[in-house]
Amino acid sequence: MSKTAVAEKGKKSVHDYVNGVLANVIAKNPGEKEFHQAVKEVLETLTPVLEKHPEYVKAKILDRIVEPERAITFRVPWTDDKGEVQINRGFRIEFNSAIGPYKGGLRFHPSVNLSILKFLGFEQIFKNALTTLPMGGGKGGSDFDPKGKSDAEVMRFCQSFMTELFRHIGPDTDVPAGDIGVGGREIGFLFGQYKRLKNEFTGVLTGKGITWGGSLVRPEATGFGVVYFSEEQLKTKGTSFKGKTVAVSGFGNVAWGAVKKVGDLGGKVVTISGPDGYIHDPEGITGGKWEYMLSLRASGRDIVAPYAEKFKSASFHAGKRPWEVKVDVALPCATQNELNETDAKNLIGNGVICVTEGANMPCTPEAVAAFQEAKVLFSPGKASNAGGVATSGLEMSQNSMRMSWSREEVDKQLHGIMVNIHNACVAAANESDMPGNYVAGANIASFKKVADAMMAQGLV
Repeated sequence: MSKTAVAEKGKKSVHDYVNGVLANVIAKNPGEKEFHQAVKEVLETLTPVLEKHPEYVKAKILDRIVEPERAITFRVPWTDDKGEVQINRGFRIEFNSAIGPYKGGLRFHPSVNLSILKFLGFEQIFKNALTTLPMGGGKGGSDFDPKGKSDAEVMRFCQSFMTELFRHIGPDTDVPAGDIGVGGREIGFLFGQYKRLKNEFTGVLTGKGITWGGSLVRPEATGFGVVYFSEEQLKTKGTSFKGKTVAVSGFGNVAWGAVKKVGDLGGKVVTISGPDGYIHDPEGITGGKWEYMLSLRASGRDIVAPYAEKFKSASFHAGKRPWEVKVDVALPCATQNELNETDAKNLIGNGVICVTEGANMPCTPEAVAAFQEAKVLFSPGKASNAGGVATSGLEMSQNSMRMSWSREEVDKQLHGIMVNIHNACVAAANESDMPGNYVAGANIASFKKVADAMMAQGLV
């Protein structure tokens, strides 16, 4: 048999192995479409690295990495302000600890289920590996909805939730953070209950208040990181944010951090969005408008329409998403699968040059394919939104050292981490003969790090 024939046989063998793992994931996790999507997106890009490292196939690294090390579900009983007993379901998916303690947020939202948390936990493995910090992947949360609840109700829920969760986490075991529905208020209540139950003050949660172990820049870190990454993408085309118009979706922590940093770098954000629709402000969201955006979020109403009522330069588009607006750069920062193929074609037709994911998997597979086919710079969230968890890692370091770094020091380290992630993605894509493919680059660079650690630690 010729060398070419042997090589082709090897490729087919690897391809069959990958397809077999994916088929097994779908069979063993029926109905979990978000998890299936996340696994498929990663596995389909790993053929080149598996061909170069047959030891990964022999050790069945893929079969092991798609299976959570631990999946915990539990009942969360609590009492509302009327004295009525309420029951929610709590989760923690401890997915992979090969390179460090499990690390990933807690999400409180009615949509939370095993599929969404497994998708998020699986993504977190690779995102955390890209930061180069010693953090494994995990995710958790509850189908509890904090919207419309009183502070007392949120406190009672958080205390009940932590009363079960505390036995599964710890500063060297599993370090949760915030996510959708879990902000400073929720982290405070969760931390207080953990401290009470364990009788210790440790860095078991990140996103804490500045006066009790939190890190400066943490609230805006994901948004800052997205823009730092996007700026590096633009540099590959010899340009920058200066003078660019930018569409941002969402108006939470990721979005407001991105809006601020784009402005700092000379760009102009012209959209934000919420469940009710999107705002288009051709003048840009700066100064007092940016501050008003924060007050909108803090109101807890989860709508953006009032922005157009307050600022006459803006228009509100009910029930729509901002991807029909003509912009140079798009930063989807809301939630998973918010940007579909039609949206992608609208952006491409309007001349977009760069799309950088701020949320977790906000672009559908069809949208990603459209961007790549059109040669638009495109980055997956596991690379470009890693700034939040990277700064959580920096918070963990500060807690361990009993120190608090300045805003400038944290921002400098965050910027450096995002530049390094970008460079690692580019290098891995080039080595795999897929130049410019940030999806493949991110998956391959992060997978190799985790796979090597799993190989070194044996069959565990």
